[in-house]
Amino acid sequence: MTYPHPPGGWTDPTGQQSSPPVEPTLVAGQPVFTQPGATDPYAPVDPYAGGQFPPGQPMPGYAPPGYPPQYAGYGYPVPQKTNGMAIAALVLALLGLTSCITAPVGAILGHVAQKQIRLSGEGGEGMAKAAIIIGWILTGLLVLLIAFYVVMIVLAITTSAGSNSSSSY
Repeated sequence: MTYPHPPGGWTDPTGQQSSPPVEPTLVAGQPVFTQPGATDPYAPVDPYAGGQFPPGQPMPGYAPPGYPPQYAGYGYPVPQKTNGMAIAALVLALLGLTSCITAPVGAILGHVAQKQIRLSGEGGEGMAKAAIIIGWILTGLLVLLIAFYVVMIVLAITTSAGSNSSSSY
């Protein structure tokens, strides 16, 4: 018995005639397979035989001419674009070592860069965090230095004013 061809004049592209399913023959001690020529899926497998790609699928890295090669999900990760504001924040925070004015600007830009990185998924999170840490530490040191100078100036003024009033000619 053969099955009728599908409507519209379509034929089987492999050129094989379709046949009805084969009825399994039960034999004592033999496994039952529904397809003729089917192998036992539970048969032992040689683990050292080497893997074979399924038919019809090319090996990874091979592509027909004119197409880019397709690779599996292994290898080096694709580098992410680094956030430009994170780079600028780190540069300004490091410049704060010489000109203490840029350190707080670098720290603030580091916070803005972290927010942009969270939203866009860009790279540069480490640079933004380093800019924040360096910028705020240098800003704190700058504030302590200014406070030290103010205290020294006030002490110098009060001691010079006190020594002028107590001196007698």
